[in-house]
Amino acid sequence: MADLLRPGDLAKALQLSPARIRQLAYEGRIPFLTTPGGHRRYDLDEVRAALLATHTQAWRGAFPLEGLREDQLWRDLRPSLDPISEQGRGIAAYAVTEMVNNAIDHSAGTSVTVEARRATNHITITVQDDGVGVFRTVRDGFGLPDYFAAVAELSKGKRTTDRERHSGEGIFFTSKAVDVFELAANGIVWVLDNDVADQSLGMSRVDVGTRVRLRIDSGTERELNDVFRAFSHEHDFVRSQPTIKLFEIGTEFVSRSEAKRLLEGMEEFTEITLDFHGVLSVGQGFVDETFRVWARAHPGVTLSPVNANPAVLYMIERGLPKPDRT
Repeated sequence: MADLLRPGDLAKALQLSPARIRQLAYEGRIPFLTTPGGHRRYDLDEVRAALLATHTQAWRGAFPLEGLREDQLWRDLRPSLDPISEQGRGIAAYAVTEMVNNAIDHSAGTSVTVEARRATNHITITVQDDGVGVFRTVRDGFGLPDYFAAVAELSKGKRTTDRERHSGEGIFFTSKAVDVFELAANGIVWVLDNDVADQSLGMSRVDVGTRVRLRIDSGTERELNDVFRAFSHEHDFVRSQPTIKLFEIGTEFVSRSEAKRLLEGMEEFTEITLDFHGVLSVGQGFVDETFRVWARAHPGVTLSPVNANPAVLYMIERGLPKPDRT
């Protein structure tokens, strides 16, 4: 069973007020369990599904993966999204075709179901296959220790287990283009909320196949090309923003091995932003391996730490290579 949340934690995850959560529970619109002490606890997956069910279904289709063309599926789906801004339609076109193509090429499944639902000011598109699960595919393909490490690989961008057919950019750019991106598979769920610039990692009931949910504001003015430009230079994908807090279920990073895993494959980029949000402390070995050893071995790559607390920032600055004195 997925971890159960307190009302305050659920409110934060859904961007709703605690009062609104209490109202929804009282009205019977979201499911909950009651502890022996009389406190309500919530399963995030079940609550999201209950809320999604209140949206109007605009389109739904189930397809065998063999012989499926993602462009034709998109043409069938597209009219059901109106009214939506041109920018939103462009983002949806990219996201849907990329995610369906991933199911075709990577899932090792037999079918995919695509559904679009409309709320007052946004649309939610769900793409779900019956394959082995994206985190298992990435874990096995890169020889990683667990599914959480697979999430970390996906967050880097430009990482793929099939270089002959894929650039590794699809999930990365889709996660940056939509308003909320949710990727669930193999018992865990990774959520990126671009509206509040935050992300989370938790447990999920999806243990067969992969489920992708894409939320797009119907009136969005975000240009897909602006998303590409934010991570590109001269039309090549050269930037990446791996989020360090995803690499372990914890807030401390002390070892050289953690640093090596963080930077595995990152030599392909020229600019890397290391986000330390939520990290409480780092060790000298981690800092030295990252900012001296790896940086010296890859002089063409710029490492930029951001969102570090004072203690972490002190350790980073202390560990940076000292300028030569002549």
